[in-house]
Amino acid sequence: MILLLDFALPFTDPVLIFSVVLFIIFFAPIILRKLRIPGLIGLILAGVIVGPNGFNLLMRSSGIILFGTVGLLYIMFLAGLEVDMNDFKKNKNRSLVFGAFTFFIPLVVGSIVSIYVIGLSVQAALLLASMFATHTLISYPIASKLGIAKDEAVTISIGGTIITDTAVLILLAVITGSVEGNLSSDFWIRLAISLTLFTIVVFWGFAAITRWFFRNIQEDGGSQYIFVLSIVFASAFLAELAGVEAIIGAFLAGLSLNRLIPHTSPLMNRIEFIGNNLFIPFFLINVGMIVDLKVLFKGYDALMVAGVLTAVALSTKWVAAYFTQKVFRYTKIQRQLIFGLSSSHAAATLAVILVGYDLQLFDESILNGTIVLILITCLVSSFATENAGRKLAILESDKKPEISEIPERILVNIANPVNIEQKVDLAIMLKDEASDQPIYTLSVVKDDKDAKEQVLMANKTLEKALKRAAQTDTRVSIESRIDLNIANGITRAVKELLITEIIIGWHGQSTPKDFIFGTVLDSLLEKTEQMVLVTKIIHPLNTIKRIIVVVPPNAEFEVGISRWVKTIRTLSKQAGANVIFYGEPATLEKVKYLLNATKSSIEAEFKKFRHWDNLSVLTKVASKTDDLLIIVSARSGTVSYQTMLDVIPKTLSRHFKDYSFIVIYPEQYAIDPENKNLQLDGMTITPIEEDIQRINKIGKGIKRLLKRFLRF
Repeated sequence: MILLLDFALPFTDPVLIFSVVLFIIFFAPIILRKLRIPGLIGLILAGVIVGPNGFNLLMRSSGIILFGTVGLLYIMFLAGLEVDMNDFKKNKNRSLVFGAFTFFIPLVVGSIVSIYVIGLSVQAALLLASMFATHTLISYPIASKLGIAKDEAVTISIGGTIITDTAVLILLAVITGSVEGNLSSDFWIRLAISLTLFTIVVFWGFAAITRWFFRNIQEDGGSQYIFVLSIVFASAFLAELAGVEAIIGAFLAGLSLNRLIPHTSPLMNRIEFIGNNLFIPFFLINVGMIVDLKVLFKGYDALMVAGVLTAVALSTKWVAAYFTQKVFRYTKIQRQLIFGLSSSHAAATLAVILVGYDLQLFDESILNGTIVLILITCLVSSFATENAGRKLAILESDKKPEISEIPERILVNIANPVNIEQKVDLAIMLKDEASDQPIYTLSVVKDDKDAKEQVLMANKTLEKALKRAAQTDTRVSIESRIDLNIANGITRAVKELLITEIIIGWHGQSTPKDFIFGTVLDSLLEKTEQMVLVTKIIHPLNTIKRIIVVVPPNAEFEVGISRWVKTIRTLSKQAGANVIFYGEPATLEKVKYLLNATKSSIEAEFKKFRHWDNLSVLTKVASKTDDLLIIVSARSGTVSYQTMLDVIPKTLSRHFKDYSFIVIYPEQYAIDPENKNLQLDGMTITPIEEDIQRINKIGKGIKRLLKRFLRF
């Protein structure tokens, strides 16, 4: 008897309900993918089939609605989180234009059709027309999965969505107030104040709290995820208190936390994984369960209304995309992508229609017609987005690489187990997302009687790096070398693995032994040509606000300038930090040219700097907690090398011990020791001149020592 009750339709056992939903999430995309139908549509159709209007296997209970609501907010949050903020700022005017097109065109056309074709009153017509204006980014996961989320067409579609949905929901509040007779000056004042306070709290308050949390609370992936999720739902609730829909709050929370959650971080990986595999599928199934296909067979009127509503919704969104394409000269593929992203109607549409139905402005035929509209527009949106997205992804993949044809391979040397995670995080942030190369972690063990035991201990230590990278689905190759000399071991690994970038840690003060025999870094720079990054990261990279870069004179003539500029650009985009470049005007012009050539969207300032003999002046402009200091140095004998660069380690140890910093030694071609004269544009740096500079430096040091001695 108990078994019969459990299997009575609709299912009521929570374990069985959850099991059925998980099987739907698993099988629906697989089955429909064989038919070349987007998996997103499969989940919606599955919801239609198992829902109360289908075979009635599942009822649209509070649990399904709860998870569906979470999924909708998740879509909006991810949309805000994956926006390139610099592109968003750069294209904000275009987003406003598209937002105006996609709001006013459906509103005007929909109002005319509602009055003269369907026969509604002015208030009801405006409310129904606002339903045409709104849309839900239901096909955004398709664009994200295809890797085109940063395309300008996607960026302005997201911006236009927030504009039109906000306008629609404000219009909804106004019409509701008008019908209920509450439309007064107090209503407008209350709405303006609440929206202003809501925006301030989300953009400044929540962002500051989150930055403090990431910086001061011991890192734990689970606690970080729960904290971020709490911020999202708090923002959604505050949006409702402010008088707008919760999806606006979720989207603004994504924009607020955008710079604090790098796209390649373990936290971002958790957010996307859980959302794309659980919450968002629940939302799509929930949408399908609302659809009632039987309304199409309830007479001519229901069919006519459904056809008119669907035709107006799709045609007006296409016209808005067409005008946007013509105004900004986008390609036809981008127009199709904009149409695909903006043509689906779901959450906000339901909110508008249900409010109108409760106010008795709409009858059952319009409610049923809207349900059909939701199904058809979601199908059209998914097909259009996937079709255009695939074409755009193919075009993007055909573009030439920015630096060279050499595959990017990053080596992280692990000498101190304490800072493994910081260096691995930096490597993950710098790694090209399109590259299939792993990150190489290396431990060099000195060749002595304990070498075997030390190798085993080193490999165990490197497992921390493997575990850290696994959180972002980044492959890691663990390497060990046994050598009499640490630098020789690193050099050998660099040659064997064809490494392009080397990351090593900062070990602080130099010892007398280092002064006489040289440091590991000195030997490494002498024996390699690859770019070397010497790092000391105190605060999490995702909490920095600015990157301060100091570039030496003549750096524009170095062959490695393109790679280190790309490195700083990537770090800036991942960390969401602005960049300030300090250097000579000619050098800064070259940096600016390289950034423009790569169509970089980072916010960069360029300032003159001529204090290489006194780098401590940077303490006046750099913050210990909010800034990352990057000093571009040079190997001995290169064009941009000057003897004053030799004092950088001492300066950093003395004046910047509480700062996060990176010293970059750019890649270079091998230097012929028999022909070390370098002549470029009238500049000549010979070994004799270099030795004279060194003698002068030593003389100044002796004078300082004599002065100190005479004081005693």
